[in-house]
Order: sequence, then structure tokens, then C-alpha cells
Amino acid sequence: MTNGDDASAQTPSETRRATPGGGVRPGATDIEPAAPEEFGLVQAWWGDGKGKTTASLGMAFRAAGHGYRVHILQFMKGGADSVESVRGEYNAIAAVPSVSYENTGHYGWHGLLDGSDEDEHLAKARGALARAEELVAAAGAVDLTEPLDLDGDPASGVHLLVLDEILYAVDQGLLDESDVLDLIDVKPANLELVLTGSHTEPTYLLDATDLVTEVRKVKHPFDEGVRARKGTEF
Repeated sequence: MTNGDDASAQTPSETRRATPGGGVRPGATDIEPAAPEEFGLVQAWWGDGKGKTTASLGMAFRAAGHGYRVHILQFMKGGADSVESVRGEYNAIAAVPSVSYENTGHYGWHGLLDGSDEDEHLAKARGALARAEELVAAAGAVDLTEPLDLDGDPASGVHLLVLDEILYAVDQGLLDESDVLDLIDVKPANLELVLTGSHTEPTYLLDATDLVTEVRKVKHPFDEGVRARKGTEF
């Protein structure tokens, strides 16, 4: 009898019971402190398409929904004249226990000659790196196989750390490749680390990461002059 025949011999209920969810329709429950069983990988999201930060935020909310402690540290997103000062994700984060964020960027965008201070961009990026190093060290000082306080300070440890746009900071010469590699090297075993940004392939990360995803642009409304839209880009 072939393997296909073996599978077809199962009834639908037997097949459902064999899945991780046991065939039970998913639903919402109260968020209680918990600890992940399989965290500890390093992810990198890069490319010229929309969706890198969006994907990392989705993972952050998913982990928070399971009661895992999450923190998002944003590089290079200090605001611009194309977006409002209040962003939808910040309001949502404030409403969800176990996830928090910091924005460490300087107003404007480095290298675009938009009138923003280039030296200040550098200082902010270096400050964000120092903060990332503190958070990674703090995660290494606690037992990440145990639940953490949902509303705790990220300096008391997190299960998932998102370093949003850190790869752009490397692209812009504000950080060195070695800065990112050093963070990965000292990361505690059970900390899930997510790195985003960059239109240039971060080949220096290929041997140091577990997941690398390219978000490729096929078509983008920005190319037709459509500016950032409330609810999709901010």
C-alpha cells in the first residue's frame, strides 16, 4: 500500500485530530503571561517592496497575543512631512499588553538633502545601537523560558526584539555591518531577533541568520506620485 493510500484511509475527523490544532476552529482568549517554546532564531527582512515593517509588526502582535513579551526599537523613523505625527501602530501597541516600542530616529531622512541634520542622523543611529545592545544584554540576564511581566520594562527582558530599519542604517553608513553581526553574536539563545530594512541585499547576514526574506516591489503607488496613506503606511 502506498503512502497516498495510507493517507486516504483516514477519515476527515482522524486527519483533523492529527494536526497541531486538532481541527478546532481558532478563537480569541485572554492574554496571560507565557513563554515561547521555540524562540531563538534571527530573521532579516529586506527589499525594495512595501511590507518589511508591516511583517515585523504582524509577528510582534502575534507573539504578544500568546502572552510573550515583545519590544520594537525603530531606527531612522523620526518623522517626515509626508506622514502625521501619530501612527496607527503606536496607538495599537499602546492598547495591547506585552508589546512596547521606542522611536529613535531623527526628523527627515538621511542622505535625501531634506534639510535635516546629517550629524544628528548619525548620533541617533549610534544611540539606537547602544539601546539595542542594552536590550539584548538585558534579555540575556533573565530566563526567557519563563513568562515575563506583560507590562514590564523591556530593560527587564523580552522574548522577541524587533530592530526596525537597522539594516537601512547600515545601508546609509550610519552603522557598520559588524555592529549588526556583533548583536547577533551576543544574542541569548532564546531571544527571537528580527531585523528589517535595506533595499540592498544584506549578504553579510546570510551565514548569521536563520530566515532571510526579500520583499520585492512589483508595483507601488509611490511611483505614481501617491504619498504615504494613513492606515497603510502610517
